[in-house]
Amino acid sequence: MSISSKTVVVLGAAYGGPRASQVLAAGLPQGWRVLLIDRNSHTNNIYIFPRLSVLPGHEHKAFISNANIFLAPEPILHRRLQASVTSISNNSVTLSKAFPEHDLPAEIVPFDYLIYALGSHLPIPLNLWGTDSSGNPLPSKPTNKGRQLPVYQGQKGEGIEWMKAHQKIVEGAPTVLVVGGGALGIQFATDIAEVHPDKKVTLLHSRKRLLPRFDEAMHTEILSVIDSIDNVDVVLGERLDLASVEEDKHNDVGQRIVRTLSGREIAADLILLCTGQSPNTGLLKELNPGTVNPGDGLAHVLRTMQLGVLPAPQTSTGDLEAALKQVSLADAASKEDEAPEETPYHHIFVIGDAADAFGAIPAGHNAYYQGEVAARNIIRLIKRSEGASEADEPLESYTPGPPAIKVSLGLNRGVVQSGDIVARKDDAPDDLGAASMWPLFGNNITEANDPKMYD
Repeated sequence: MSISSKTVVVLGAAYGGPRASQVLAAGLPQGWRVLLIDRNSHTNNIYIFPRLSVLPGHEHKAFISNANIFLAPEPILHRRLQASVTSISNNSVTLSKAFPEHDLPAEIVPFDYLIYALGSHLPIPLNLWGTDSSGNPLPSKPTNKGRQLPVYQGQKGEGIEWMKAHQKIVEGAPTVLVVGGGALGIQFATDIAEVHPDKKVTLLHSRKRLLPRFDEAMHTEILSVIDSIDNVDVVLGERLDLASVEEDKHNDVGQRIVRTLSGREIAADLILLCTGQSPNTGLLKELNPGTVNPGDGLAHVLRTMQLGVLPAPQTSTGDLEAALKQVSLADAASKEDEAPEETPYHHIFVIGDAADAFGAIPAGHNAYYQGEVAARNIIRLIKRSEGASEADEPLESYTPGPPAIKVSLGLNRGVVQSGDIVARKDDAPDDLGAASMWPLFGNNITEANDPKMYD
């Protein structure tokens, strides 16, 4: 088989990419090949990173083996490749290395269809690479007493050592400032406080409400639990002045001093900047700047999860009036009467945190279901092109599910929102049920301490 045809490339092996690959492997016509590409050797289960970078003993559970990622007994054609993606063109991707052993003799890999599932850049405290996907260095993470984190280049063993080193950095800091009241900041603050009850932990959040995209009951429950932890202080409605971080100012006892925009000073031995993620869409912007919203960095997608192109900006008064009229007409029309959006990228799909997916909250479970939609649509397009009986079936549309999130609040407590229901959970295991994720990636894991999780 020629690799220049009948190839679906999937970029990103976290949550949406593997699920899309599994659906494709099960449903593609004979002769088609899936190439799942990621710069990490294993799937990094980032949702337990905060816990495992504070609590020792479970580091290996965060890096999930992809040996049977396609859930197929004999995936003869499909391959999981470890490489970085350096560029994307209309019908090929360029990788950091070739794979002649897999009939890929050059770095340029042609594709017929592409699923872009590269997610978002993690905040600095959890960015093991210390660089973005293009290799550009991120600002250095403030550490205490000059401790440095080991170099990570995508291998599981390196990730384990990184986690252990991070644990030591946290352990060695008498006081910790966590900046950002999203799920990551909340989990870091409460975990550090409970694993190290002798430390003073401050959680600084720029808004008056924690997790503002979720029900207010989440905010109330989280504050209720934090108030019961003696060594955590919460400061709401104060935004960190990032310029003060760059000043690298210290007090007489060696603590770093930063300030908020209102002038309030906070001293801490360790500062963890958990101020959100940024979409990893630079490669799409290089392909066509019109596919990425310059305001939020998200890729424009159709309901089918196909990559789209944003309308050209309106400049003149006449153009603005015409645009407003079109918006008014669109609002008045029923959804059934709307004409489908056209795109020159019918063969490229974007899922997960990189996609502006109609209000879907950036989360692994949303990427998972978007991956299913994208994969099924590719299968339909392929069958349509090959004259199968399904040729007239419309492509599937994606609709986000209700909001859902689970936030740990120290070692055994947590709060969950599913739809309109908010509930406390007080029976979470120390490793946050890490083993439960492994079967989703083709691993026969059932026990919390299964030795196969070292693979």
